[in-house]
Amino acid sequence: MDLLKSIFKGDKVIWIIFLFLCLISITEVFSAASTLTYKSGDHWGPITQHSILLMVGAVIVVLVHNIPYKWFQVFPVFLLPLSIGLLAFVMLMGVITGDRVNGAARWMTFMGIQFQPSEIAKMAVVIVTAFILSKGQDEDGASPKAFKRIMIITCIVCGLILPENYSTGMLLFGTVYLMMCIGRVSAKKLLILGGGILAFVIVFVTFLLATPNDTLEKIPMGHRFTTVKSRISDFTNKQEIPAAKFDIDGDAQVAHARIAVATSNVVGKGPGNSVQRDFLSQAFSDFIYAIIIEELGLVGGIVVVFLYICLLVRVGRIAKKCDRTFPAFLIIGITLLLVTQALFNMMVAVGLAPVTGQPLPLISKGGTSTFINCAYIGMILSVSRYTAKLEEQKMHDAQVPILISTDESTGQPANSDAQTAAEPTAKVLNSDAEFE
Repeated sequence: MDLLKSIFKGDKVIWIIFLFLCLISITEVFSAASTLTYKSGDHWGPITQHSILLMVGAVIVVLVHNIPYKWFQVFPVFLLPLSIGLLAFVMLMGVITGDRVNGAARWMTFMGIQFQPSEIAKMAVVIVTAFILSKGQDEDGASPKAFKRIMIITCIVCGLILPENYSTGMLLFGTVYLMMCIGRVSAKKLLILGGGILAFVIVFVTFLLATPNDTLEKIPMGHRFTTVKSRISDFTNKQEIPAAKFDIDGDAQVAHARIAVATSNVVGKGPGNSVQRDFLSQAFSDFIYAIIIEELGLVGGIVVVFLYICLLVRVGRIAKKCDRTFPAFLIIGITLLLVTQALFNMMVAVGLAPVTGQPLPLISKGGTSTFINCAYIGMILSVSRYTAKLEEQKMHDAQVPILISTDESTGQPANSDAQTAAEPTAKVLNSDAEFE
């Protein structure tokens, strides 16, 4: 028991949420990866690979949550330029070679390992935003310079992500926008920015819908325009068709995802009994929530939503305990990114949003995203360790005045041991202040 406590430190609720998400992931990916099993001919291959990735992810959580939160401020020094360089390289190679997966250049291979640079970029931008907001705070809120610096960095990174992955770029920008709202950036600036973004989106969508596909395909860096247009059109042009005349056309994935949800019930068909997994090419990734509902029913779907809500609420409580702005902004930004991505994935699966291609964090099958998400959990746990120490220090300091009494004859403290015990706490707090 002592060994487990020494390894799994930090907030216990976060650990429990992480454990439950991993268990759901293993169960549902094993069921949903039937297409991969059929292609490979190996029944245990896909789930074995996924389980290994989750175990490596768990090791990442343990390693990262042992790093003091202050060192996370150093990460963007190398992560930001690295991610920008990799994003530019991937986009350039997509243009030069035309080598794209599903019409987009999002992946690159290094030493036989395939990964998405956008995942590294998301981490770098969230940490940088938290750092700039924490350093730019004054009595009136965040300084104008903080807003300017955040927007420059975010626009550069999102500008490199958007041509190949609109949903990821929008998700990252939205997370940064919410972080600025929490970070006390001027409401006027945020309203102007929000209005400008909304106007741009309306004009862009109108342009896509009004322009023929042949023309869109000729626009430089517009190779994804027709895909975005078709997804928006499929989502907005819904028609009620009688069951007897229903025929799956257009986006078959959306149709089969809706069938999976519609044919479920309160408790579902049971783990491993999904039917639509054999027709969904991305059942183990983008549409895994539909398989969860089909197999685990309404109860299973609610449990998954509840876990993400618990994560958001718990992180909010941890952030309130922070006496520093950087760790609070950091874990809030990380959690907003995870929960917002989960929300988009689940909305797509149940037909409440256009197809975005966003995996379900910590549940969908994946490599880069799994490792980065586990690193996020490790960062949250690291900050929770810091707040736990703060609570211990406060309790210790509250007891010191009671222990220290004054000798009436000499006027000196009668209990020098208690006074000595209080000195380490003061040194820790002072050193922390000097670092910041």
